[in-house]
Amino acid sequence: MKLAASRMEGIETSDIRKLNEMAPEGSINLGIGEPDFQPPKIAKDAIKKAVDDGMNKYSPVIGIPQLREALAEKLHKYNKKLTKENVLLTVGAAEALYACAGAFYDVGDEVLVPDPGFVYYAPHAKLMGAKPVSYVLRYENEFRPNIDEIAKKITKKTKAIILNSPSNPTGSVLSKKDVDEITKLAKENDILIISDEVYDEIIYPDGGNKHESFLSKIDDYEKIVYISSFSKTYAMTGWRLGYAVGSKTCMDVLRRMHYYIVASPPTPMQYSALAMLKAPQDSVTEMVSEFRKRRDYTVKRLNEIEGFKCLMPKGTFYAFPAYKFKKEIKSWDLAVNLLQHKVIVTPGSAFGSAGEGHIRISYANSLENIEKGLDALEKGIKQYM
Repeated sequence: MKLAASRMEGIETSDIRKLNEMAPEGSINLGIGEPDFQPPKIAKDAIKKAVDDGMNKYSPVIGIPQLREALAEKLHKYNKKLTKENVLLTVGAAEALYACAGAFYDVGDEVLVPDPGFVYYAPHAKLMGAKPVSYVLRYENEFRPNIDEIAKKITKKTKAIILNSPSNPTGSVLSKKDVDEITKLAKENDILIISDEVYDEIIYPDGGNKHESFLSKIDDYEKIVYISSFSKTYAMTGWRLGYAVGSKTCMDVLRRMHYYIVASPPTPMQYSALAMLKAPQDSVTEMVSEFRKRRDYTVKRLNEIEGFKCLMPKGTFYAFPAYKFKKEIKSWDLAVNLLQHKVIVTPGSAFGSAGEGHIRISYANSLENIEKGLDALEKGIKQYM
């Protein structure tokens, strides 16, 4: 009898992790999606106090009510009708995404996923016996979805569509028109919207740019689940605390799946997150300001390197340049070869077939390291010119 379940066929470790494991010691990491900041002192003090005060037992399945209420109030900027009943605390956004897959996808369903898109979306669908169907995000359209193309991919089997704005890996954001049209299309076809908005606080307001959330549409269409986390906003990636927000109908289904995955979210982390939400958001503002400086340098520098062209990201801390050299090379091979120059980048193919011909550069590293890393990249690509 074989050991692995059949659902594990084709499920491999992400290329992102593979490259990090292959990298020689001392490599500059422009591949990992993790802020190089530490959690704010308020957060660290609050988690210590929670532990000392005995907040070490199971929390309610859906999270402590104080934090759920605080999150609902925070999200009033998108929808003023939200209450704590719309909020579910999870073990990171990753668990929220997996719980959505388990709660809503049936065997044989089709799930529309962005390509290029975050590495979890398609595998989660496959693990549930559903079929991921890609919709392409193109450089020429600033990596925003083409609504007409999405409409043509909808069939009677289409159960859900996953959106991600600001986008990992492209740094693109959806416009109000995009959100309106996608919601209208989903409603007409009775399709669940799963909106991954983990980076919604990491937005660069160039030219009036702002975040448009699908939470603004829940009153009109209840089959919407918004997903976010504290990981990127407060540099708490290792603390594993996220949340899902949606209609009470969606949350009831999601809560049941969530319980059988993790029972409840980690208690001390919730009290720390609560303290952060109540505190001034100076740490977030300062972090985003620093990311903006790094973004500007990274994009300028990439566009100065022969063979690369790079759009200006509107959110996240990722750039997704396209490349074209005299000698053709796949993005995985390019990333592997750059390890010889001690710089880690992520191949665009890690995010789907439409990501081929791109690499992802994370500027969640110091400006000094970014400069050194791009020096190494420029040196490493000369063999293909």
